[in-house]
Amino acid sequence: MAELLYRVGRFAARRHWTVLGLWLLALLVGLGTFLGFSGPVSSAITIPGTPTSAVAAQLAKDFPDASGGAGSLALTTTDGTPFTAAQKAGVTRLLQQVDTVSGVRGTTDPFATQAQLDRGAAQLAEGRTQLDQGRAALAQGEQKLAEQQRQLDQQRAAATAAGAPASATARLDAAQTQLDTARKELEAQRATLQAKGAALADGAQVAELASGFRFVSEDGSAAIAPVSFDLPTNEVPTGTKTAIETLVARAGIDGVAVYPSQDISQTVPSVLGPGEVAGVLVAALVLVLMLGTLVGAALPLASALLGVGVATLAAMSFSGLVDFQSVTPVLGVMLGLAVGIDYSLFILNRHRTQLRHGMGLHESIGLANGTSGNAVVFAGATVMVALLALNITGIPFLGLMGTVGAAAVLVAIVVATTFTPAVLSLVGMRILRRRERARLLAAAGGAKARVGEGESSTAGHHAAPAPVRPMRTGRAVVTLLAGVAVLAVVALPALQMRLGLPDGSSQPRETAAYKAYTLQADRFGDGYNGPLLVVADLPRPVAQDALTAEQAAVGRAIRDTGDVVAVVPIGASRARDALAFQVIPKGGPNSESTATLVQSLRDLHPQATDGGRVTLGVAGNASANIDVSQKLSDALPLYLVLVVGLSLLILLLVFRSLLVPLTATLGFVLSLLASFGGLTAIFQLGWLSSVFGVHDPGPILSFLPIIETGILFGLAMDYQLFLVSGMREAWTHGAPARVAVQRGVLAGRAVVTAAAIIMTSVFAGFIFSHDATIKPIGFGLAFGVLLDAFVVRLMLVPALMHLLGGAAWWLPRWLDRVLPDVDVEGARLEREHPLPDAEPSPDDDPDAVAAAAPGRG
Repeated sequence: MAELLYRVGRFAARRHWTVLGLWLLALLVGLGTFLGFSGPVSSAITIPGTPTSAVAAQLAKDFPDASGGAGSLALTTTDGTPFTAAQKAGVTRLLQQVDTVSGVRGTTDPFATQAQLDRGAAQLAEGRTQLDQGRAALAQGEQKLAEQQRQLDQQRAAATAAGAPASATARLDAAQTQLDTARKELEAQRATLQAKGAALADGAQVAELASGFRFVSEDGSAAIAPVSFDLPTNEVPTGTKTAIETLVARAGIDGVAVYPSQDISQTVPSVLGPGEVAGVLVAALVLVLMLGTLVGAALPLASALLGVGVATLAAMSFSGLVDFQSVTPVLGVMLGLAVGIDYSLFILNRHRTQLRHGMGLHESIGLANGTSGNAVVFAGATVMVALLALNITGIPFLGLMGTVGAAAVLVAIVVATTFTPAVLSLVGMRILRRRERARLLAAAGGAKARVGEGESSTAGHHAAPAPVRPMRTGRAVVTLLAGVAVLAVVALPALQMRLGLPDGSSQPRETAAYKAYTLQADRFGDGYNGPLLVVADLPRPVAQDALTAEQAAVGRAIRDTGDVVAVVPIGASRARDALAFQVIPKGGPNSESTATLVQSLRDLHPQATDGGRVTLGVAGNASANIDVSQKLSDALPLYLVLVVGLSLLILLLVFRSLLVPLTATLGFVLSLLASFGGLTAIFQLGWLSSVFGVHDPGPILSFLPIIETGILFGLAMDYQLFLVSGMREAWTHGAPARVAVQRGVLAGRAVVTAAAIIMTSVFAGFIFSHDATIKPIGFGLAFGVLLDAFVVRLMLVPALMHLLGGAAWWLPRWLDRVLPDVDVEGARLEREHPLPDAEPSPDDDPDAVAAAAPGRG
């Protein structure tokens, strides 16, 4: 690989305009395919095969009217007074317009519906009064009938005692027949009243279960207008939601504010905002300070931006064929910018070093590409493998995110090893500072003069390494203990980590989604932001006249589970073997009480009116979020084991040691747990929340731990490779173990420090994104890189390597014979292409020497 990259670098240096033209063509092709084939992206996150999706499928089959997605419009008067008749009419007109939007199944007028509910309550009360009156009349009739029977019995006894004729007895028999007929009528009335009483009791029970559900607030100043869609929420076209938002914006109802809920007003995060630009500017400043030239600083930025452009356009070209989450391309941009800058910097830095030693321009470009470029390919491959491994989780959107991220890293590798050499050839010696060019030109002239006098030239040879002192053992012990203690303390909040998905409360305060969420929570209750759909599968079909009783029985069992505000029957399936309910929980969609309620309902088996057992299924956005978070949480341990095992194997191949991979992996786990602790402390517990713009702390983004594990693993291996490879090189060249450690640190700390600062800056730029999904991802990656680079790689690893001494490089002989020799740094290539004298090689740029003059560039 090193020899191949050497040749690629030489080719790109000689044919720089061809290479640049090909990259421009790739960018234009990507733009064309993007414009021609890209499709919409969604902010909704779903996973097939969850309990929620199974219930959703049943809803689509048995309850088609309840199967589509749903959102709402939260309405409130601006002065806090009840809605006026004119304002209600304006809301009704708006809802009629929303009804006409393609993809909208229908809307519910909150005022008409609330009035209907109030009339139903009044009718129920009237029914109770009529039932009581009927029972009273029945009691009076029975009492009167009993009195008449007593009198008739007395008359019959008197007639019998007096020996009355048969005609008198016949009259008494006729009277008895009339009384018997009246008694039967009263018994029929009693049966009717009992039936009405039972039905009224069942209806009253159902009404009482649903009494906590309202469309208009008690004071009449706020309302909720549900909007139902033909398709599930995550499949509703963006155009449908945009059309609704447009109608709301144009409604202009005097004195009324209308806020679409998050299910309607979901926004796609911007790829590059002010924070992201600021992160890139910080990276540019670091490059200028490190390299000392604007040309040198611009090259890694140009490489990264080119790679991001090509990768993003190419990935989004498939968004018309594959369902893309809105965060997917943003993650690609994050990774593309960060690794694109670093990978180009590694090659550029090696090239500058070689030029300062007098190597010819094209030869230096080729050798830098074959050595540092080889390390870049290897490091990038580890990141790609970790990202592609996300596909083993069996979670489609997560696998797609990993694939897109890996593609962005691949493009960054190809750009670094082709575009960077081409531009380095184009800028020539101006990649060096002026004084470096002047010194190099003077040294070349002096070397020629000495060669002319018979002396040999040494300008192009490596100087003997300067003597270094190893770290003191006491300092190594203190550094190790202090570093581990700091990471352990920072990681402690991770013990309280809860996973979830963003709801309206996590959106920026100025957005409609946040205002709708808070309005519903404040005026109606937190549970209105995350209603549950519960389907009850009955043991056998129920008769039509027994339907209300069955709804009441199941509804009571649901309510008695606890943390329930209202249980509202939606209807029954056509075969009447399943019932559907809307359940309003006490807590919000991300609260622990709601998660407990969902699990309790799924475990609950209420008793039907016929004594059979009922099975409950739960769906809805809150339930879906719980299922997604649970499945991701279950996948994390397997993925972590895979990544850790991969880490040990890769480092074993690279460093040919047992303890070095173990220490590197343990350091990665420590930094990962510490980054989880920082995430939990800020985004869930609310520590320093105002600094990072977290106004409503909540659960950690459910897929963030697994995504961060993959990305940080790859980046940690990058820094481990560039730092410890210098230690191994010094060790294999005969330096004492502890001296080799110090030499490796001195050789690699500058580039690792610069690369880490750049990567942290790029990731940190996304912390201030307006999107609640992007913000924690940016923080987690920035904080993780910061801890891993500066605490683990530059502090703990050198200290531990010092304490291990020569044992760090121990490897059993049999294993040494079995393992392939992975020449990551291209040492063999260096031996085959040694640094030449200061003379430029014949096929180098003829202007190279002239360009080295201090007045040029």
